[in-house]
Formats: sequence, C-alpha cells, structure tokens
Amino acid sequence: MKIGERLKRLRMVNSLTQEELASRADVTKGFISQLENDATSPSIATLKDIVDVFGISMQEFFSEEPDQDFVFGKDARVQATDDGDKVKVELLVPGAQNRDMDPVLVTLEPGGEMDEQPIHEGEEFGYVISGKVQLRLDDKLYTVEKGECFYFASDRAHAVKNVGKGAAKLLWVVTPPTFYY
Repeated sequence: MKIGERLKRLRMVNSLTQEELASRADVTKGFISQLENDATSPSIATLKDIVDVFGISMQEFFSEEPDQDFVFGKDARVQATDDGDKVKVELLVPGAQNRDMDPVLVTLEPGGEMDEQPIHEGEEFGYVISGKVQLRLDDKLYTVEKGECFYFASDRAHAVKNVGKGAAKLLWVVTPPTFYY
C-alpha cells in the first residue's frame, strides 16, 4: 500500500484541498504534498492526526480495499422487471443499491411501455441505442430517436413508450438507484 496514494484518494473523496487537510491535521500544506507524492513518511502520531480528519480508524486506513469488479459482462446482468413480453429492464451493474447510480438496459418491444414512475428524488439520463421512444414527463410528450438522449430531474411523473416499428433499446441511468431485484 502506498500511504500517499491512499491519503490523496481520501482527501479527494472528502472534497478537501491539501491546505484544508493540513489545517485540520495541524501540519503544513507542503507536508501533505510530500506525503501524497511519497517524498516523506509521517510519524504514527501525525498519520493518526491526518486519518482522524477523515473520520476513520488507523485499522480502516491500513486495511486493504476489497477487490472490486470494474468490468461486467452479459452474465452479470439481472432482469429487474417482469412486465410481460414487451418490456425488459436489465441491471447492468449488480449491487446498485450500494452505489450512487443505477445503469440499466431497457428493451421495449413495439407498443411496449414502462409503468409510470412516481416522483422521487434524483436525476435520470437516457440514451436511445436503437428505435424511437416517447418520453412522458408529467403531461408533456417528447419523441426521442436513436442517437438522442434525455436528462431530467426525477421530481416529475415519467414514463417511456416505444412508438417505433421495431424494438427500442435504451441505456438508462438513475441516481440514486431505484431499480431493485
């Protein structure tokens, strides 16, 4: 484990500048810079002061992060809906309930329509991979074709319907996750 790399990652995740971290840990900005570049090593006491800023223990700091999957094949997908033959929603990344966003692949057969999604917190993004869909936001309708995308705050009732002659495929990303299996 590289201490400097781990410190920098924690600092970035906590949205702190080197100066802010240094001030909170009662060290200099230059010292934080040297630590992050592995140009120096801290004493145990100083490292504890820095780690305390992040609200974690020394044990948590030194524990190896579990291996994570970064690439997910077709076999990792989970079907999230059972809306008959016309609508298929596949979770592309398993365990989305533990993540900040939920990417799904939506396939709508001709005439297929997702159930209206109630108002909820968050944001949604969709990219039409193939076909043509009609997006309904509250009482307004928008046509979205292959190669186009949509983006909206989830504080509006919304639904999507395939209005094309063939199957429509969409990459849909929701934050926070709302599709569960």
